[in-house]
Amino acid sequence: MSSNQRSLRFTKMHGAGNDFVVLDALRDDLPEDLSAFARQIAHRRFGIGCDQVLVVRSSNLADFRMEIFNPDGGQVEMCGNGIRAFFKYLRDAGHTAADELDVETLSGVVRPRWAGEGRVTVDMGRPILVPAKIPTTLGQGEGPVLDVELDLPATLSPDGDGFIRLSSVSMGNPHAIIEVPDVDEVDVAQCGAHIEHHPAFPNRVNVEFITPVSRTRIRQRTWERGAGETLACGTGACAVAVSSILRGVADRSVVIELRGGELEIEWADNDAHVFMTGPAAEVFSGEISVGETTDR
Repeated sequence: MSSNQRSLRFTKMHGAGNDFVVLDALRDDLPEDLSAFARQIAHRRFGIGCDQVLVVRSSNLADFRMEIFNPDGGQVEMCGNGIRAFFKYLRDAGHTAADELDVETLSGVVRPRWAGEGRVTVDMGRPILVPAKIPTTLGQGEGPVLDVELDLPATLSPDGDGFIRLSSVSMGNPHAIIEVPDVDEVDVAQCGAHIEHHPAFPNRVNVEFITPVSRTRIRQRTWERGAGETLACGTGACAVAVSSILRGVADRSVVIELRGGELEIEWADNDAHVFMTGPAAEVFSGEISVGETTDR
């Protein structure tokens, strides 16, 4: 190792196939430019490989703070699968023995709760339905934004008419939900990337393609901002459940079937918090070489 290099410990984790690299600023000095470092280690051929990088920090508002970086280096507000992995890491690393705690995120304080070996329940808070707060230019007033038309290139629209119908919900980060006959037949990359950058979503948007199986089960594929298609998205699953309940096609308790596993979502009533239960697991841990410039 050259004199200007040092090793940094990391832990690779996943929640329903949504994978993360966890960096611990409570234990280690981290690179000053975490945006650039996230781009490096998230790369699946030249780095460790992950959907997002999670950073453990202390908090003045909660028990801990979670920072989230996408593979493009952008920092995002919240990740439902990430918060479960984050909580399991905190317990495994000996930072806490609590069965429930508060975690500060850019979208506010989130409360995960241990639900048995390898499973975590998260109080995701109330969904945001007001268009201006999602944010989206679709819809008016207090919302909700349900089954509204969005213009698309004719080659991407299902009927070739240049439009698609979608619903939009924020769970601390923005989501667009599109019901399709079969999620396996969707060109998620082309359609998802176009909608992510559509001017109707000023902060970009995560895109969920869904196919209801029954009132208690929905299949989902996700295109995440700055990451591409992922095997799972926890906030997306919550947004899917909320929009499907409001659209009258799902019950208050629903299983979201993702490509990497299943999440159980409950929303007792329109004024209630959304609760998500799902798996969290460590894959492996190791060390990676980094430069000497550091910042806690």
